[in-house]
Amino acid sequence: MKIDTRLAWPDDGRQSVTDFAEAAREAEARGYRGSWSAESAHDPFLPLVAAAHTTSTLELGTAITVAFARTPMTLAYTAYDLQTLSRGRFLLGLGSQVRAHIERRFDMPWSRPAARMREYIEALRAIWAAWAHGERLDFRGDFYHHTLMTPFFSPPPSPFETPAVYLAAVGDQMTEVAGSVCDGLMPHPFTTMRYLRERTLPALERGLASSGRDLTKFSISVSALIATGSTEEHMAMAIRRVKQQIAFYGSTRLTTRCWSCTVGRTLGTN
Repeated sequence: MKIDTRLAWPDDGRQSVTDFAEAAREAEARGYRGSWSAESAHDPFLPLVAAAHTTSTLELGTAITVAFARTPMTLAYTAYDLQTLSRGRFLLGLGSQVRAHIERRFDMPWSRPAARMREYIEALRAIWAAWAHGERLDFRGDFYHHTLMTPFFSPPPSPFETPAVYLAAVGDQMTEVAGSVCDGLMPHPFTTMRYLRERTLPALERGLASSGRDLTKFSISVSALIATGSTEEHMAMAIRRVKQQIAFYGSTRLTTRCWSCTVGRTLGTN
């Protein structure tokens, strides 16, 4: 098992680029495998740019970035450049978010999220292949069309492999997508062992089988809600942040599936 940490913006908003660079350097020195940046109240990519300059072995990823808030082409450029900047250490963690946020906060389309996500990732890989191998870009799907790429807009081939793609998933369909077209899965922090055994792993194995792989060729990255701090003030801030996360996650029906199968059975309601 490998242990990662998080690059987080503080509640007071006073953190600078230098702070992110130093936090990543310290994480690498302490032996962490990687550091992840989330998309919540801030951009998920900027901390990783800073971290790439002060580290050499630490993996740097997003956990998660909202896929449907941007087009595959927009994200392809950002991920490709971060992979080069980090010298092959970038991990692209994607998530769908929920309908209300995609439509009302980002003003982007929402429909058939699992099918859309599958096509989104396939489009990403088609764009990267066009840049890496000089292939003609001709991606045509139900949700996305990318059919124009001229030399002026093509970045040079990278000496590094394309970024690994991880997918956050709760339901069976999205979990199958992760197994089918991704390199890793990010279960929800609410996930219980029962939900993992009874729902997540069977769906994941179906997806892996469809792509001719098994769990030995795949990664599962599980996050935990932890509050810690070096002072009482920092501890109070950390506890408040975790409470906010729990309240947000608990307000959506999809994420409550993770623990309802356990809690519901315990209470005799499921």
